[in-house]
Amino acid sequence: MVIIMQNKATLLNELQVAAIDPTGVLLIHSSMKALGEIEGGAETVINAFSEYMQNGLLIIPTHTWAPHCNSDNRYDPDTEPACTGILGELFRQCNGVVRSLHPTHSVAALGDDAEAFIAGEEQYDTPCPPNGVWGRLEQCDAQILFLGCPLSKNTFIHSIEEKFNIPLRLSKSFSQYQIKNGAEWISRPMRKHESPCGDISLNYAKLLPVFLQRGAAKQVTIGESISYLCSANQMAAICGEYLIDDPDFFAHANME
Repeated sequence: MVIIMQNKATLLNELQVAAIDPTGVLLIHSSMKALGEIEGGAETVINAFSEYMQNGLLIIPTHTWAPHCNSDNRYDPDTEPACTGILGELFRQCNGVVRSLHPTHSVAALGDDAEAFIAGEEQYDTPCPPNGVWGRLEQCDAQILFLGCPLSKNTFIHSIEEKFNIPLRLSKSFSQYQIKNGAEWISRPMRKHESPCGDISLNYAKLLPVFLQRGAAKQVTIGESISYLCSANQMAAICGEYLIDDPDFFAHANME
């Protein structure tokens, strides 16, 4: 069996075949390992997506919620490594990329109105505020690409649960963070994800069959990965239906 190594040109073709809107907003959750062998590695992947989305807005999560991040609860967006994998870590360091000031759930963005899209994240005290970046994904009907990774990585649904004020999803206590904004440091209290049911996000993937059936998601192939391209607007609407019927819908793995 001959394995053909992917390169930038083949990736660009696959993004076009996947019907990713090059002038829209695209957020990527990723597993670099799932893509297989790529000539030039992760840098080639970043370059391909950046080129493809040059007339749109490209966003990659650069979260820092992991225990080893933000020493002494101090978040410097220019230097704090992302805990979301190699693509986010490389992307945040690219020329022209800007990073939001959220101390635990930041994103990096490149392209059309990037600074405006990420603005104001330091004003909130929850992980995925629906009036912030994650809510804006719904408002502009962004595409969310799960690049070789499952929908349990769907941070967007955390925002939907915040939007519906689902109880027992956030810590009662606040952690105090210091956020570097230019030459100044801002003090911000922040709640964290916390649930008596454990990691709620592990149950987010159970809606994938529904998303696929109703056209909110489609399976695409990029590299060697099985990936899913989703509509933020349609995912939000479907999640809302289930949460209205059962606010604790994501507390369990089964659909009932």
